[in-house]
Amino acid sequence: MARKFFGTDGIRGRTNEGVMTAATAMRVGQAAGTHFLRGGHRHRVVIGKDTRLSGYMMESALVAGFTSVGMDVIMTGPLPTPAIALLTREMRADLGVMISASHNPFEDNGIKLFGPDGFKLSDEAEASIERLLEQEPLLVQPDRIGRARRIEDARGRYIHAVKQSVASDIRFDGLKVVVDCAHGAAYQVAPSAIWELGAEVIAMGVAPDGININDGVGSTALDAIKARVVEEGADIGIALDGDADRLIVIDEKGRTVDGDQLMGLIASRLQARGDLTGGGVVATVMSNLGLERYLAGLGLTLERTKVGDRYVLERMREGGFNVGGEQSGHMILTDHGTTGDGTVAALRVLASLVRSGKPASELLHVFDPVPQLLKNVRYAGGTPLENETVKQVIAEAEQELAGKGRLVIRPSGTEPVIRVMAEGDDAAQVEAVVDRICAAVKEAA
Repeated sequence: MARKFFGTDGIRGRTNEGVMTAATAMRVGQAAGTHFLRGGHRHRVVIGKDTRLSGYMMESALVAGFTSVGMDVIMTGPLPTPAIALLTREMRADLGVMISASHNPFEDNGIKLFGPDGFKLSDEAEASIERLLEQEPLLVQPDRIGRARRIEDARGRYIHAVKQSVASDIRFDGLKVVVDCAHGAAYQVAPSAIWELGAEVIAMGVAPDGININDGVGSTALDAIKARVVEEGADIGIALDGDADRLIVIDEKGRTVDGDQLMGLIASRLQARGDLTGGGVVATVMSNLGLERYLAGLGLTLERTKVGDRYVLERMREGGFNVGGEQSGHMILTDHGTTGDGTVAALRVLASLVRSGKPASELLHVFDPVPQLLKNVRYAGGTPLENETVKQVIAEAEQELAGKGRLVIRPSGTEPVIRVMAEGDDAAQVEAVVDRICAAVKEAA
């Protein structure tokens, strides 16, 4: 069945348009609630959100939907996506909902669903909810309508949980850390957790006003934190995105450390302690070839999946891996959670910094990345990748890079964009290949 609502990471779109309206959110609450109404117990859903202005509207609509089919609702207010996954399990809820469009601008919003185990829903569960969205909801009798309440201690619960990911003998005393929360969901919890472990925290992106989330700050807008790290003479910078499930690090020289470098670091340190499982790391097709070569030198594998942290996690669960993620900063450490958690990953990086005694610039750049170039081509409609000329140009590029690099071309799962990525040892060749393909796609589109 073609997906009308769910994309690669839940339901997402521009607020008050298409699938991202209050009316649709209420229907999602009714459909998801009906799907999880199993057994004779009192059913419960945990709902969290980031700091977008539209979060209030979407939250109210979801509450109406869930309660109308007989589910009790617990609202946490602004919290990171991984916190909602955690609280869903901890509170024995039937499902969890995060209202967020992650790194997107404030005009967008989204709905992410978690099962009672704290993991994102399977394709089968999403398909079932899609079918229920097309049907009339099964409303309950008035005496069975669900109740809704807010809990006040959700932030403290999450801070306590993430601090458990660091060994009890580790303190961050003496570290000066810039923490950029993107005016998003972690604006209170991430600086607090790092400060409670002893670091001097310089917080930025912690004044949300409903419309400034991800605006010039956070993991997708690094200029501000780079400048701040250097200006403050900080040891390291921590940049989160709007829902704090991804992390990008800045070293003391103001240089970017992406998810590939962080996966390499964490995996190598776990391997040295005998705690790495699965024999390697799971990442997506976008991860740099340099990471694959680095891991191979350690006797470890890099298993690749489609783009999307849900696919990474599925493979991790199948193969028993405990480290996985994406170059963009999603870091999934299944010893400590069921989904990507930027704050947990940040604490693990800071702990490694303390144990090593090395500066971040020395510790965190674990391999030399292969030249890689990604360009996006926006299109108005149709299927440009099905164009015969585009297919021929892609085939020629693949032949040219054979044995010397990789080519990844894919449509975005969240916007009308074709992503063209190539990598190889020859930077000029990589750029030429990407430009040729982009030109062909533009002409076809």
